[in-house]
Amino acid sequence: MGEKKNKILIVDDAPDTVELLRKRFRAEGYDTDQAYNGEEGLQKVSEYNPDLLVLDVMMPIMDGYEVCKRMKADEKTKYIPILMLTAKGEIEHKVKGLDIGADDYMAKPFDYKELSARIRSLLSIKATHEKKVETEKTGALEQMIDEVAHEIRNPLTSIGGFARKVFQKLPEDDPNRKYMEMIIEDVAVLEEMIRQLIELKSMEISQKDPVNINEIVLDSLKVFEKEFTEKNIKVTTELMNDIPLLPIDKKLMKRSFCNMIKNAVEAMETTEKNLIIRTMDGNENLKVQITDTGKGIEKEKIKNIFDPMVSSKIYSPGLGLTFALKIVQYHKGTISVDSEPGKGTTFTIILPVKET
Repeated sequence: MGEKKNKILIVDDAPDTVELLRKRFRAEGYDTDQAYNGEEGLQKVSEYNPDLLVLDVMMPIMDGYEVCKRMKADEKTKYIPILMLTAKGEIEHKVKGLDIGADDYMAKPFDYKELSARIRSLLSIKATHEKKVETEKTGALEQMIDEVAHEIRNPLTSIGGFARKVFQKLPEDDPNRKYMEMIIEDVAVLEEMIRQLIELKSMEISQKDPVNINEIVLDSLKVFEKEFTEKNIKVTTELMNDIPLLPIDKKLMKRSFCNMIKNAVEAMETTEKNLIIRTMDGNENLKVQITDTGKGIEKEKIKNIFDPMVSSKIYSPGLGLTFALKIVQYHKGTISVDSEPGKGTTFTIILPVKET
């Protein structure tokens, strides 16, 4: 998956300025779109969802001040940084722009290198803010999950226990037996998820030793040998020679790999069944790739694949992938996902060779 480009929307009624900025921004690796008046600019903001706005003050139909005011008043757009441009360098224009919420200001004619530096700064501030918001959201989510898990565990145990007692007392030919069986099965699934949630919250690295990652891959595959045979899954391994030893909690990393292999197996229930696992050199990192020929994941759903709240609806029930990611992250590593619906999925685990 390629790195996401930052998107800049240029709103200016001077076509020459728009074209100059468009060419310069694209040469620097940004994605761009443009509008030639304030009204069109606001419409483009909602369609294009830019990461930053370069906004001219003096425009027909609606000027830059009004665009800025409306964007900063809207919850959906208030955090998009706005750099205002004007042909007038007077101080009162600068003050007015900053007063209504512009994040920066430059007078025309501007020095492009300075403009570029200011844009990088604004995008960096935006990225820091978004990371902070995401961290706070994740922390609140984890706390909520923890509290809910503990609150649900006791009544769930009671429901399961009473359901089993009722089931045992029902005559063999009682039509209600099948409903009780369903209740018992569903409670067991929920109990397992609650157990996993509580374990996930309390999971800690116990001991890291220098380990050959190929050995963990092979040990993980052994767990599924019987299932591979029964389900006619062809397994291919392409393991790197002279592989460096990594500081790893072997037991936890095996669990991480097993969870990903289990997901691969479940994804190949109704498709061609090939599982390929590779280990390879990634300069200062080591890569492990787990590829299946399963049902795949839609592009817009990949970002939620490790989210405990939604992943079970996308790929497979339970918290296997959430566990896998947590374990890899504890080892200072990352997991990325490439997938094509109907063709299969590749999970790429990247682990640092030296501990950071």
